[in-house]
Amino acid sequence: MLKKTIVLGGVAVLLAGFVAARSHVTTGWGMVRQTVKDSVPVDFEIKRARQMIKDLQPEIERNMHLIAREETEVAKLERQVGTAEQQLSKDQVDILRLKGDLEKGSQVFVYAGRSYSAKQVKTDLQNRFDQFRTQEATTGSLKKILNARQKGLQAAREKLEGMLAARRQLEVDVENLEAREKMVEVAQTTSDFNFDDSQLSRTKELVQEISDRIEVAERLVNADSRLHDRIPLDAPAAERNIEEEVANYFDGQRPEIETVANSPK
Repeated sequence: MLKKTIVLGGVAVLLAGFVAARSHVTTGWGMVRQTVKDSVPVDFEIKRARQMIKDLQPEIERNMHLIAREETEVAKLERQVGTAEQQLSKDQVDILRLKGDLEKGSQVFVYAGRSYSAKQVKTDLQNRFDQFRTQEATTGSLKKILNARQKGLQAAREKLEGMLAARRQLEVDVENLEAREKMVEVAQTTSDFNFDDSQLSRTKELVQEISDRIEVAERLVNADSRLHDRIPLDAPAAERNIEEEVANYFDGQRPEIETVANSPK
């Protein structure tokens, strides 16, 4: 008993391991499939969707052909039922006429220029009535068939209309997806421009650094002209007044100049 229990327990463990391994394999395969699907470009998938929509056209045309053929059959059946109903109406009138004539009690009857005995008229009435009931049942069956085919035809038309509407909706959906994909491409292009902005920012920083270095150099040059290693005791020499110097010079020498100018030559 214990040995049997151990064997059964081992089998259960093996089965559990097999189920777990199968689950892992299935999950891994699903992840691989999803990864492969995600690696396919979106624009390629959009083109594939457009092609699949185009591939619906042969099926739509085939359904349209089936509907057109069924419409022809239904129309023919409608004419057949209409003719049968007209014949039933006429046969009913004739049956009631013969019945009425027999009820009058005559022994001889004249129809279309020919004479018939009451027995002949009764036999004809019986045959007409049996045929009428058979034809009436046949016409009833035809009407049921016609009704069923009409409903089927209407359902086929609605299905085709639904298929056409679904195809049109798919076309709109794909157009919408394509527009959204274009917007993503524009957004990605705008993101690419951000790299240019970064380059521009780095260039601005470099220019600012150069400006700062030049400003520092300018400040150092100005500092050399302002700073001294000792305290200046004498005031700086006044700026030379050349006009005043010329006037004083020539004003002091004017008598000598006039003597030289008046001496005989």
